[in-house]
Amino acid sequence: MNPQKKVDLKLIIVGALGVGKTSLLHQYVHKTFYEDYQTTLGASILSKIINLEDTTLKLQIWDTGGQERFRSVVSTFYKGSDGCLLAFDVTDLESFEALDIWRGDVLAKIIPVEQPYPMVVLGNKIDLDDRKVPQELAQGWCQEKDIPYFEVSAKSDINVVQAFEMLASRALARYRGILESHLTDSIKLSPHQAQRRCC
Repeated sequence: MNPQKKVDLKLIIVGALGVGKTSLLHQYVHKTFYEDYQTTLGASILSKIINLEDTTLKLQIWDTGGQERFRSVVSTFYKGSDGCLLAFDVTDLESFEALDIWRGDVLAKIIPVEQPYPMVVLGNKIDLDDRKVPQELAQGWCQEKDIPYFEVSAKSDINVVQAFEMLASRALARYRGILESHLTDSIKLSPHQAQRRCC
């Protein structure tokens, strides 16, 4: 693909309250970590331009609030997204157990296409000692659903770039797949269509 080609991708990051979604996003976009983030109300958006596979990607990443009372509002932001990061906190078993619900919420809002919807799971806060979610448990859940899994730390900047760019790469592949299927669909004429006469 032409390096001048620019593709806009909308990515979302979802998960329970306090798992570190905002910290992960700021680490990825700004290379900064603050101890005292405020709870995200609804959603906030950060952008980052990267070059991947000879293509300039403008990533518009939606950071969604994890509070239960915002869930119906937040789910409206999922529409039109090209990929999703599902985040949990390895020191909080409940945040891991909620992944099924978050994943279901997202998939319910996505318009089904032939191309599978890309997701990546992030187990955040691996820099902390009081781990409650064994790595094997998280890997097993992800393998079962065929989702890549990354153990990450927003604070220590471990695997953050790799996780975001894995999702970006998969979202780009899906985008190209949809584009190609639209192009080929629009030029296919079946013999019946060609012979059909008007009136």
